[in-house]
Amino acid sequence: MKTLLLVSCTAALLGAIPFALSARSLALADGASPDPVRLRIDVDRTVLPAETPERAVVKIGLDCIRLPRRDLRPPVNLALVIDRSGSMSGDKIEKAREAALEAVRRLGPDDIVALIAYDSGVQTLVPAQRVGDGRRLERAIRGIEAGGNTALHGGVTRGAEEIRRHMEDRRFVNRVVLLSDGLANVGPRTPDELGRLGTSLLKEGISVTTIGLGLGFNEDLMTRLAQRSDGNTYFVEHSGDLPGIFAAELGDVLNVVARRVVIEIDFPAGVRPLAFVGRDGTIRGQRAELSLNQLYGGQEKFALIEVEVAPGRADAELEIARARVSYDDAVKQRPTTLTAQRSVRFSASRAAVVGSADHKVQADYAANVMAVAKDEAVVLVDSNRRDEAAARLRAKTSELKKIADTYQNSSVQQMAAAAAPEADRLEKEGLGNAERKNYRAESAQTRSQQSSQSR
Repeated sequence: MKTLLLVSCTAALLGAIPFALSARSLALADGASPDPVRLRIDVDRTVLPAETPERAVVKIGLDCIRLPRRDLRPPVNLALVIDRSGSMSGDKIEKAREAALEAVRRLGPDDIVALIAYDSGVQTLVPAQRVGDGRRLERAIRGIEAGGNTALHGGVTRGAEEIRRHMEDRRFVNRVVLLSDGLANVGPRTPDELGRLGTSLLKEGISVTTIGLGLGFNEDLMTRLAQRSDGNTYFVEHSGDLPGIFAAELGDVLNVVARRVVIEIDFPAGVRPLAFVGRDGTIRGQRAELSLNQLYGGQEKFALIEVEVAPGRADAELEIARARVSYDDAVKQRPTTLTAQRSVRFSASRAAVVGSADHKVQADYAANVMAVAKDEAVVLVDSNRRDEAAARLRAKTSELKKIADTYQNSSVQQMAAAAAPEADRLEKEGLGNAERKNYRAESAQTRSQQSSQSR
């Protein structure tokens, strides 16, 4: 069984890599707590070959400090949207009730929760209100029974309506948690339609976490909804794992340190931004932009941008990127801005270029390149074009192997080694139902561009 988390943010040490921060972001004056986010710019190599055009990868990293005390967290405005269609009968609905009860028990009395159940129609079992002692919510959860079809879009829409009842209070972290085991067969039901819903909710500051249970749900739809709304997504093959998944999700929701995050990266003359790697973002001329709904304490969130650098003469330096990040501090309830810049040097020495490699940035790039290739392979296999799907993976494997060999990067080497037999298996056998869901979930996890490892 694979259980995979889509979007989050990781404990990080500043390390010895040079970067610039606004002075106030690290201040501890008068015993005040530091700002929760630290901005870092890294490059796949800090020394580039001289006298030749070169492509490079710029990484914008947001390192998020874990909250020192649980009582400092912002309150939660949560909608639990639970599938009670006929396919959820038996152990599934029982474990879903158990998981929802576990979620309620982890909340505080002043958190806001709404409970929505859906089958052929949608019913608000408990409208958005304070948890209090939790008894009303617990009674409603225990009373959920399975039967009917799957009005998934309607369930999410109703959950968002309940969230909006308390959105004027900007202290709250707004989240819809959707559980489904089946195909959406009532109302809007395509990935594009649910993706558009996710995009619109993100603009309002509402993220949707999707939990797909078993082998009957539409992973394309669930992943698209979560990705477009900056939520998390999970594939849970066995219902017995649901309580643990709900606990993990609440762990994120209860540890939000920043919201309404806007990242702006400016590139100087001589550096042309080509594309975001593995995620959606906007590039207009010399500026790249990205918006996120929230960041989680104890985690890192990052973005990768591939750039083309004009030829530089040996020993010259070039500022390669300048970043500005603005966000709302979820604990202190105030807007905050961070800035950073990063430069590279040119050299005629191959050894200097190779020795300057940042293996972590290269590994992040390689993982995202392969995640995109796997998403493309799924589409090709669906079209009965296995040979093309395998060729796509082999081409990316060759690219990764070249990086690994040139820069002696063991992490990239391991990815390349794992991808080669995967391409062979894909060509011969295609993708089964569970394997397809794993492909989608693993790709989504990687393309969320989160890391739980300190540098």
